Amino acid sequence: MMENCGEELDPAIEPLLTKSIIKKGAGMTIKIGDTTMDYNKDFKFFMCTKLKNPHYLPEVSTKVTLLNFMITYEGLTDQILAIVVAKENPDLETRKEQLVLDNARYKNKLSETENQILTVLKESKDILGDASAIEILSAASALSADIEKKQEIAKVIEAEIDEKRLGYKPIALKTSGLFFCITDLALIDPMYQYSLPFFQLLF
Repeated sequence: MMENCGEELDPAIEPLLTKSIIKKGAGMTIKIGDTTMDYNKDFKFFMCTKLKNPHYLPEVSTKVTLLNFMITYEGLTDQILAIVVAKENPDLETRKEQLVLDNARYKNKLSETENQILTVLKESKDILGDASAIEILSAASALSADIEKKQEIAKVIEAEIDEKRLGYKPIALKTSGLFFCITDLALIDPMYQYSLPFFQLLF
């Protein structure tokens, strides 16, 4: 792990980025600067930067995979909205969370039912004469219809909950904006650095 990288990288790490590996017999080597060293095929190289929005040259960008772990404005707004609703209207947030879990469970059951139907159709040689296959298909079909009804009801309830939650959205938007303002203060002086958990606790 190379920490605190800037926008300009040390040319010495170029062989790592380009994977300039030399095969020697059964082993592998790589040359870093003037030193030739053994290379393990399981070796992974990570570079980490604290820069908020770094701009790397195309020569670097094409050799690496860039991952941005900085929270987005929309993502933070959703988090703050959940916090506000949980404080102001805990029942509403509990219902929302339960609905998300129920929807996931319905989708899994529906997927299992579809797989069961496909298995029966694949394995049965005479679908019309196979009583157990017909029974399984009928049960699966009934379960599928039941799940679809529950999903329709869940959509209506979710729409009602989301409409009520929208009343708290202005505070979530303003709070998210405030967080991104104070993160920019760190550019003025490093002493103005606030972590997201600290900010959420303060909020």
